[in-house]
Amino acid sequence: MSKEKDLLDLVIIGAAAAGSAAAIYAARRNLNFIVVTKDIGGEVALSGEVNNWPGIINITGFNLAQNFHKHTQSYDVPIDEGFEVISIKTKKNYHVVTAKNSVEKEKIYKAKAVIIASGIHPRELNISGEKELRGKGVTYCTVCDGPLFKGKTTATIGAGNAALESTLMMSGIAKKVYLITKYSNGKENNGGFPKGENILIDKVKELHNVEIIYSANTKEIIGNGLVSGLKYEDMGSEEKKELEIQGVMVHIGMIPNSGFVTCGKKDRAGQIEVDTKCQTDCPGVFAAGDVTNVPFKQIAIAAGHGVTAALSAIEYINKWKPED
Repeated sequence: MSKEKDLLDLVIIGAAAAGSAAAIYAARRNLNFIVVTKDIGGEVALSGEVNNWPGIINITGFNLAQNFHKHTQSYDVPIDEGFEVISIKTKKNYHVVTAKNSVEKEKIYKAKAVIIASGIHPRELNISGEKELRGKGVTYCTVCDGPLFKGKTTATIGAGNAALESTLMMSGIAKKVYLITKYSNGKENNGGFPKGENILIDKVKELHNVEIIYSANTKEIIGNGLVSGLKYEDMGSEEKKELEIQGVMVHIGMIPNSGFVTCGKKDRAGQIEVDTKCQTDCPGVFAAGDVTNVPFKQIAIAAGHGVTAALSAIEYINKWKPED
């Protein structure tokens, strides 16, 4: 690959908030680019009610993700959906991005610059019964699967906003909801939810069909084909206890989708390290949104990050020169 005309200007990996914002700015600069993504919307599409996107008082994550997609499509942004990037390699002064779909069909893209906006995925508990009962009562997406548990008893595990939002949703669907947090109910832990927003915590604690179990370490999910119970240990008394439930919503954090990244420094958590211009330490490779070490994982921040990455990539592309 030596002819400049054979190169794309840019490959954007991901089509959620960061990737969509980057795509809009790339389109407005008439770049020759493509978006490569496993799915449309990422974790945004799996969010519940979104009340903190500026300009829209209330919207579901799914609808917000659809709005992002409609906006990119208004610019006729080319998207290869269903393809997951497996590697990025640098050759001379351009980059080779390789992706595969679910039937192992491979596509290779060559570009002057790359923006990684691949997002995050749910963290697992790694306890007995979890993998065996996934999709059989165990879910990591309350928005997707919550309605399946109408009139039943469920448990949400976690101590952040995602767990609180899951509980709020399930309180209107299930007969009884347990919210299991490993933190104690004290001021030092923000009432059992150190990273939770107080408005959500207060709402959850007022719900009549929600029981919060504090200082609990979940040990096992029980079931023969379907979830029937959950075992946990009281971290104060070390007493072993069991709940009779039909559904488990796991919301204990997220892991960056950065396993394919070898060009660009990552921190211990796997987050891609970027500077204020979303540059990695690999020339021509930029990263934006939740896959990076940006300290707050918010949709609005990811979108702004995507804009920054796009403008930085455009600046890089404008200075790019072919090698002999």
